Amino acid sequence: MIQDIYPSKLNNSFMDCELTPEDYVIWFNAEGKACVRLGEDRITFATGAEVNVSSAVYLFSVDERKHFLALDEVNCQGSDFAYFSTRELRDRASGKELYAVFTAYHLWRWYEDNQYCGRCAGRLEPGKKERALVCPSCGNVIYPRINPAVIVGVTKGEQLLITRYREGYKHNALVAGFTEIGETLEETVAREVMEETGVQVKNIRYYKSQPWGMAQDMLVGFFCEADGDGEIHMDENELKYAEWVSREDIVLQPNNLSLTNEMMRVFKEGKA
Repeated sequence: MIQDIYPSKLNNSFMDCELTPEDYVIWFNAEGKACVRLGEDRITFATGAEVNVSSAVYLFSVDERKHFLALDEVNCQGSDFAYFSTRELRDRASGKELYAVFTAYHLWRWYEDNQYCGRCAGRLEPGKKERALVCPSCGNVIYPRINPAVIVGVTKGEQLLITRYREGYKHNALVAGFTEIGETLEETVAREVMEETGVQVKNIRYYKSQPWGMAQDMLVGFFCEADGDGEIHMDENELKYAEWVSREDIVLQPNNLSLTNEMMRVFKEGKA
């Protein structure tokens, strides 16, 4: 999955530090596209020595290399940089650099969406002691937003419930959805499967989780079983396809980045 970058390691501990010439700098345009170099299958970032930026905030480190986010206009000396969406990069690259872009995008979206205080409309400033935005006028503190969502592998004997979204991602997927206020993750599983496919479920069990920065999500994977005959009544507003598919007939996604694809693969291989 995208976060599986061993032997490299992401260190997201907060640091109040300044950009140096050796550090990496990531920035995004108004459309949320990252400015990077992209080779055949590898992303590289600008360094502090290659850019002129007046405001940059420390994000995280991968191994010993610090990554910063530029918060204002960047003057870059390199001519081989271009803007790519997270989806474009997902289709063309992998490894620790792609994970860094996804995580940077998550934080960029938070900084971009929280420039002013929701209490007093004062201008927010990056915190000096923790990852937060602080209002110097009223003291309001805002922390990064993480959206919990479930990925659900619904089984019926040797079959898995495969879906495809009506819009957006075009490949095979599983039932998925966001947790609502006041419900548990297990309740989200049952509700989302019922809403999207009309199938009741039982024996809900946790599988694995995954950060998914391109949507500011924390994905939580569950397997469960159809309760009853598993007759499908698909929500055509959400999905264009929902069918029970035998293990050997499951077509996987074109890369191994997502929790969804891993869950389909482990069931296909008889490991779920």
